Parts: sequence; structure tokens; C-alpha cells
Amino acid sequence: MSINTDNITSQMRKGFLEYCILLILKNKEAYPSDIIKELKDAKLIVVEGTLYPLLTRLKNSGLLTYHWEESTQGPPRKYYELTKDGGLFLDELEKAWEEIQESVKFIKTK
Repeated sequence: MSINTDNITSQMRKGFLEYCILLILKNKEAYPSDIIKELKDAKLIVVEGTLYPLLTRLKNSGLLTYHWEESTQGPPRKYYELTKDGGLFLDELEKAWEEIQESVKFIKTK
């Protein structure tokens, strides 16, 4: 019996995307294509069609906000940044991530 790990890996990555987006925006505002680049550099392959619904959901949840900036290379650009609530939520996610890592580490070493 052969199990395809690609599907499992893809599902795991999808589960971490929101957390990673918040991490990217933790210290700086970013334009969506910059977020995509960072996620691709981290091998969390994302296309714009995946990112925009996540950004909208995070914004509608009050975790992100955005502002427009004029661009010399075309139309104005939308830059996203964490809200205060987004920062608090990220702190909670970081705690949860640490707990998950410790749990997996504990199980692996048994």
C-alpha cells in the first residue's frame, strides 16, 4: 500500500498559512506580492488566488488592516499590517505553535 504524502504535506502547509502571514506582518507592513514572495521563499507555495481570501478573512476578523499607497509603477498599492488585536492573536498562535512542537518532540523521542 502506498500513501501519497503530497496531500498531507499540502494540508499541513494550508493550516500554517494564516499563522505565517501574521508572522510576516509582525514587524512590517507588506504588499501582497511581497507576502507571496516570502511564503514561496519559505517553500510554502502560495498563489495570489490563495492569499487574497486569507487576507480578506484576517482583515474582516479585525486582525489586519490596510492602507493604500501611490505607486510610481501603476495603480495605488494596498499594504497590509497587523492590528493590535492581530498582534495579540499572533501571540496566542505562537504559544500554541510552541505547545504543538513540544508535543511532537515528546512523541518522537519516546
